[in-house]
Amino acid sequence: MPPSTSAKPAGPPDWDALRKKLSGELVLSDDGGFASAKRAFNPLFDGQNPAAVAKCVKPEDVQACVAAAGGRIPVAARSGGHSYAGYSAPENGLVIDVGGMSAVDVQGEQVVIGAGAQLGDVYSALAKAGRCLPAGSCPTVGIAGLTLGGGIGVLTRKYGLTCDRLTSAQVVTPDGKLRTASADSESDLFWALRGGGGGNFGVVTSFTFSTAEAPSLTVFSLHFPAGSAGDVLDAWQRWLPTTPPELWSNLVVSGGSSVSCRVGGAFVGSSAQLTPLLAKLEATPSSRTMKTLGYGAAMEYFSGSSQRQTFVGSSRIITDPVDGGKVSDLAAGHQGMDLLIDGLGGAVGDVAPTDTAFWHRKALASVQVYAPATSSTRSSVRKSVSTVVAGLAEAGADGGYVNYLDPDLPDWKTAYYGDNAGRLGRIAKTCDPNGVLAFAQSV
Repeated sequence: MPPSTSAKPAGPPDWDALRKKLSGELVLSDDGGFASAKRAFNPLFDGQNPAAVAKCVKPEDVQACVAAAGGRIPVAARSGGHSYAGYSAPENGLVIDVGGMSAVDVQGEQVVIGAGAQLGDVYSALAKAGRCLPAGSCPTVGIAGLTLGGGIGVLTRKYGLTCDRLTSAQVVTPDGKLRTASADSESDLFWALRGGGGGNFGVVTSFTFSTAEAPSLTVFSLHFPAGSAGDVLDAWQRWLPTTPPELWSNLVVSGGSSVSCRVGGAFVGSSAQLTPLLAKLEATPSSRTMKTLGYGAAMEYFSGSSQRQTFVGSSRIITDPVDGGKVSDLAAGHQGMDLLIDGLGGAVGDVAPTDTAFWHRKALASVQVYAPATSSTRSSVRKSVSTVVAGLAEAGADGGYVNYLDPDLPDWKTAYYGDNAGRLGRIAKTCDPNGVLAFAQSV
């Protein structure tokens, strides 16, 4: 992709002209329905006030938005609206809502997915066709943000990150051109789109993925006595790397006056095959459940709530095992806070850290720090989350996952991108020299 040389325009957007060009609706701040149109997943961001929301239904709509508003006011794309920092609702900016581009078209062993599709619909369509795509668990997460940040989720260890299955993407770059990014076309851009974070290089309008045959899965849940979280985490970190990639597992540490934990996961295979693998976990659960499900039912099993949730979140990455006791101590006293530790390894590590923009290829697990909050407790909860995040770094879990963006994370660029940060910055400068898509944590 050649460097853009377009000059930065002057003056506000011509909203009337843009409205005439759009196939979908343009909702301005003083229009009826604006409060609903601007809404993101997390109610903590309801107070943010973009200037307009453009509901796009085809790539030409996105191009019209970039031409009308790019360089004049902040511009951000929105798929599922799950940005942990609320960046998809820029103050006094234009929200390019790609929700109208949500088709899921299974074509044999590949699938073409519109950038506005949410995971629940993606899984439903794939399951009906007998195909599988590794991705996350929340049904309302958009395929775009998930993929662009890497795509950690269920079945990651067997089938890789979501971005590892990406074969091409249609992208409107900040110069307003619609480009195809693949290994053979716009290869630098294609590299960046696989883990370089959403909103940095263009607005993706559709993704093409390779899929796998949908497997049957045995899902499991192990609960442990209160006070055992540290020992269980130590055992889990020793155990997971010894298991085959067909097994994916997570561990949740729940804070409060009495720290508790549970281990869950999925296995590509039968319960008879899974049972001896679980027996090798050197921790004794107080209860265990296990059942075998089809792919679609298993994805529903892991689905979180589709209801809007008010929370503060952040992340760290475990590369080498950390002291479970220290992690348990960090969670103590933080009522309602969860540390959601998702296993990596397997197919994730089969790709070199510099082969895609996703840096954490050699990690053992990611840690999501998740804490409920309200508008009145937001400040104190952010401090609590930052305290735990800092403690995790001191315990050896540094780095971070860009899909859990945190404005308070120290040295965030290195944390998210490692040694890939420099190349990402150069690609972003080529794609967007005038900062059309710039935001507080853009590369």
